[in-house]
Amino acid sequence: MTKSNKIQFRGTGRRKCAVACVTLEEGTGKIDINGRGLSEFCSLEGAEKNILAPLMAADMAGKVDISVRAYGGGISGQLDAISLAIARSLEKMNPELRPALKKDGLLSRDSRIKERKKPGQPGARKRYQFSKR
Repeated sequence: MTKSNKIQFRGTGRRKCAVACVTLEEGTGKIDINGRGLSEFCSLEGAEKNILAPLMAADMAGKVDISVRAYGGGISGQLDAISLAIARSLEKMNPELRPALKKDGLLSRDSRIKERKKPGQPGARKRYQFSKR
């Protein structure tokens, strides 16, 4: 319980090296990301649509207040992490939303991360040039 006696639901999302922690509670639709508004945080084209996708799928846009703490990685990774965290917190809020969120692929984590550099070569896959003579 919070000071305002509203029940909070928390969710965590990860993508690449980015992590997003979301606190969701019933309200008027205010979205706060790292102390900034949604439009101020989203500089990429289609970023707002990506973040709002779980709310649209669950038909909860304008009905919940969202507070996000995103860190690590880059902007694109943080946006995907935020989307996953919102979807997970919506599912905690109302388990009946799971089929709608799952149908749109909003509950699955994208596990692709940067491949490590191997010893004896300059990168993850690249090899040093072979000289026959």
